Amino acid sequence: MPAKTYLITGASSGIGAQFARSYARRGINLILVARRLDRLEALAAELRVAHDIEITCLDADLSDRAQVNGLLTRIKEMNLRPDGLINNAGYSLAHTFAATTAKQQLDFIEVCVAAPTLLARELLDHMLAQGFGRIINVSSMVAFSPGASGHTLYPAAKAYMLKFSRSLAAEVAGRGVKVTALCPGSTESEFQHSNGMDAVLKTHPARFVQTAEAVVEAAIRANEAGREVIVTGWTNKLAVFLMTYMPDGLITPLIRWGARKYQIEE
Repeated sequence: MPAKTYLITGASSGIGAQFARSYARRGINLILVARRLDRLEALAAELRVAHDIEITCLDADLSDRAQVNGLLTRIKEMNLRPDGLINNAGYSLAHTFAATTAKQQLDFIEVCVAAPTLLARELLDHMLAQGFGRIINVSSMVAFSPGASGHTLYPAAKAYMLKFSRSLAAEVAGRGVKVTALCPGSTESEFQHSNGMDAVLKTHPARFVQTAEAVVEAAIRANEAGREVIVTGWTNKLAVFLMTYMPDGLITPLIRWGARKYQIEE
């Protein structure tokens, strides 16, 4: 049986790069997508040495709808037919909504909502036709939160990824395609560095911060088992349980108090 091919967005670092490493160990061919082609090529070179797999690196800025469409066109022209999709690319805007521009917020929506939706829609037909497919949408434990000041659209975008994943999983059930929403908490990656939150992460006790490998391996196991949602780490599971079942009048003040340190002061 020919090796499967999975497309991973945001694959140049952090969780995305770990997905590449974890799937490479499993003999999966890869299509790696990110803005930084040099970093993709360096990762691909590393993985080609360690594993006998095919790797294609494609640069694209997912905040630009034209580049997303161009990415899909390149995939088709290269006769690449992804059997799996890892929608990992994402970031956050730590400032308040009033302190950011409309373009910044719309770019965020393009990367975190529109691009994953377009990629899933365009790649799903092949998966359904062959009766096999794997989709992991990287959400977050904050998808279960009531929202707080700062990172204004982040909980909304991650809640979208969670609900989108569950609805899609219901639609493709029994057709060989497995869809999972991955909901991690604090993870060792470049995420905090990209939005200026390095100092905050350093204040977290080590037991509350997971490695990218632990998060990714849990996600892959959950996806293969057909689980629609995976919250990684016992502390995150507890937090999600409380956010889900505690009365809103109790949990909302707690969440908003705890979230203050994640907001960049204006």
